[in-house]
Amino acid sequence: MSNKDNQEIGHTSAAAGNAAANKAGGGKVIAGILIAALAFATMEAVLKLASAGLDNLQLTAVRFFIGGLILLPFGLAAKKRDNVTLSVKDHLWLLLLGTVCIPVSMMLFQVGVVHSNASTASVLFCINPLFTMVLAHFFANEPMTKKKGIAFGISLGGIFMMIRPWDIQEGNTAFGLTLMLLAALTFSIYTIMGKRTLARIGNTLQTSLSFLYGAAVLFVIMLFMKRPILTGLAENWLAVLYIGVVVTGIGYLAYFKAIEYSDATTGSITFLIKPAIAPFIAMILLVEHMLWNSYAGLILILAASLLNLFENRAQHRQALMEEKRIHS
Repeated sequence: MSNKDNQEIGHTSAAAGNAAANKAGGGKVIAGILIAALAFATMEAVLKLASAGLDNLQLTAVRFFIGGLILLPFGLAAKKRDNVTLSVKDHLWLLLLGTVCIPVSMMLFQVGVVHSNASTASVLFCINPLFTMVLAHFFANEPMTKKKGIAFGISLGGIFMMIRPWDIQEGNTAFGLTLMLLAALTFSIYTIMGKRTLARIGNTLQTSLSFLYGAAVLFVIMLFMKRPILTGLAENWLAVLYIGVVVTGIGYLAYFKAIEYSDATTGSITFLIKPAIAPFIAMILLVEHMLWNSYAGLILILAASLLNLFENRAQHRQALMEEKRIHS
């Protein structure tokens, strides 16, 4: 057999190996996105059910403490693999990130869920990537394109329809809806802040530590406020384990794995699927009803998110082509 034949066989084997690897990776991406979307889609309904037997601060602190612990081994493994070193300054930064996320954003989210229909809350919170898009233009030097501007305008129309200010739907309150919008906004601030160190520290490690530090801050606040920490956990153990392990732990882990085998833009499809199915889960578990305006708002917000996704993907491809051109 000639050297040429050997080379052709080698190239064919390599191509087959790459194709098999890409197929396996694609399966992991799809699995990660679906698992994360399904876990996140149940979040508002289960939190509303669990809040009947648990304090809001307690539920928030416990679920993110559990979620942070589940993510931690994977974060530490990535830290060792990538040879990441964390300084005292890094830990203080992660403490600040966790404080913005847990005692601020997620507390607004939890109280907002209690004072809103879960179906409405689940859709409103999913506009946080659109808030991030606007904030990133001012604070992360990410350009606001015409299509992104259109997407944000469509999302505002979706918010208007979901809130229905002319006749707020039964189960929703102005207080709860305002808190949900503030939760989405502050989570966007957490996301923008996190971009500063995300590439160096890594998704899983940064998220796990910020969750643990944020939960610790909330536990301290609860001690000063004399709020229950352990009371009621045993009686509601199933809901606590589900929201801590499945939603906050496995949900985020699956989401990060989807990003690991693809990219952040592809992983964000999770937050397109979640608002599409979460209202129907709330209708099943909580016997909630969606009116015509809710369907209209859902469609507008999904359209805005989809437009933003396509624009992000186009920008990502353009950046890769530019990088390839520079190095060629």
